[in-house]
Amino acid sequence: MRNQLTILFALIFIACNAQSSKDTEIWEPVPKKVYSSSDSSAPDDAIVLFDGKDLSKWKAKWGGKESEWQINDDGSVTVVFDGTGGIQTIENFGSVQLHLEWKTSEDLSHKLQDRSNSGVFLQNRYEIQILDSYDNPTYVNGQAGSVYKQHIPLVNASRKPGEWQSYDIIFEAPEFNDDGEKTKSGYFTVFHNGILIQNHVEILGTTENVGPPKNIAHGDAPISLQNHCCTQISFRNIWVRKL
Repeated sequence: MRNQLTILFALIFIACNAQSSKDTEIWEPVPKKVYSSSDSSAPDDAIVLFDGKDLSKWKAKWGGKESEWQINDDGSVTVVFDGTGGIQTIENFGSVQLHLEWKTSEDLSHKLQDRSNSGVFLQNRYEIQILDSYDNPTYVNGQAGSVYKQHIPLVNASRKPGEWQSYDIIFEAPEFNDDGEKTKSGYFTVFHNGILIQNHVEILGTTENVGPPKNIAHGDAPISLQNHCCTQISFRNIWVRKL
């Protein structure tokens, strides 16, 4: 009898504690459907910043005049060194997923930082460097794919001059309190030509060319493309998703 009671209690314990796969199923909230026809095309919830037709979503970064960047027949836009510092979005953004494609010049008469030097700035403060880094050695925290002067890319994924390249950038914006103190660091994750080159790296502050990073409180701000030096660079297929 004692053995039978032991077995009975054991069976009751097992029955009371038995679990099925349904116990760990979650049915809500259901993720929103988002469609994209290819890995590089804008998803249907994206904001298209440049579709090859015009720069209506952009304005000159410095000065009041319109940008003179050249729209090309192939749906790209080429930097013009017009003294405006580049172009920036009219709309302000916080944390985003950003896609852009770019092509460096086949003119190899310059070297180092003078070869198709540009950059994409998130919130007009935090730069992912754009540069011809194919067989063009320079300081490694300033080569293509670097978080400028802060983080060296994991690998050099640069393609040859004249070949189209892509950046897919996940930007987590820093946060500040009402007293102007930073309460949460920003982070970058970057894919260059589909290859992971920055893996959730902390943004230390503004990406300064001279001096240490600065952490001055701010909110949402434009995305900008730099007009630097000295050989041309072109862009196409630029879109962004708010996160």
